[in-house]
Amino acid sequence: MSLPSERPTAVVTGASSGIGAATARGLATAGFHVVLGARRVDRCAAIAREIDGTAVRLDVTDPDSVSAFVAAVPECRLLVNNAGGAKGLEPVAAADEDAWRWMWEANVLGTLRMVKGLLPALVASGDGHIVTVTSIAALEAYDNGAGYTGAKHAQAMVHRTLRGELLGQPVRLTEVAPGMVETEFSLVRFDGDAEKAENVYKGITPLTAEDVAETIVFAATRPSHVNIDQIVIKPRAQASAMRAHRES
Repeated sequence: MSLPSERPTAVVTGASSGIGAATARGLATAGFHVVLGARRVDRCAAIAREIDGTAVRLDVTDPDSVSAFVAAVPECRLLVNNAGGAKGLEPVAAADEDAWRWMWEANVLGTLRMVKGLLPALVASGDGHIVTVTSIAALEAYDNGAGYTGAKHAQAMVHRTLRGELLGQPVRLTEVAPGMVETEFSLVRFDGDAEKAENVYKGITPLTAEDVAETIVFAATRPSHVNIDQIVIKPRAQASAMRAHRES
């Protein structure tokens, strides 16, 4: 794949919908050539046509898929690790190990694979930047959420460790930790149960994908010497993972 050299290249994972799709659009407006990666490559292709970007199929849980994706991206200045998600909402005593494995593959090992694969290109760009979308679940625990909070804590530790390991290299690192965002996240978590997904946001005005995307674009467009280490972004009505004000 030949990428246009006049625009810096940004890679966005999980770019077929939600925060990833909104981030791809925002980065394109900010002057990046965006490479959109996701399993639903048809959706990525439609967005790529809209923003003059490039769509490449990507499943971050599959090492071969990640390797093929990285081989198709010869240069990269910005990596947005957005792919991931949650499955289930059960207490530890009822944990589904297959769901836990998927969450670790998607959130933790997926991020690890993308960083390992694209780090040489990020360093070679002379002004690289890794943005990892974690969650407030990476900052606190909540009942019935150990599978997801455990995975997000681990993902965040990978990212935060890189902040020290890459000191002296021309690579910035930003963690964006959103609270309640109305996307397909809850629909995936509850295995397509629309009623359960809607109840998550009942009585609250949640964040939108665009709200989070604007934050990512802001961090990515600061001067090279400015590193925004961590941004926590929540709706006004949400104080923590377990505490929110809901209108009746």
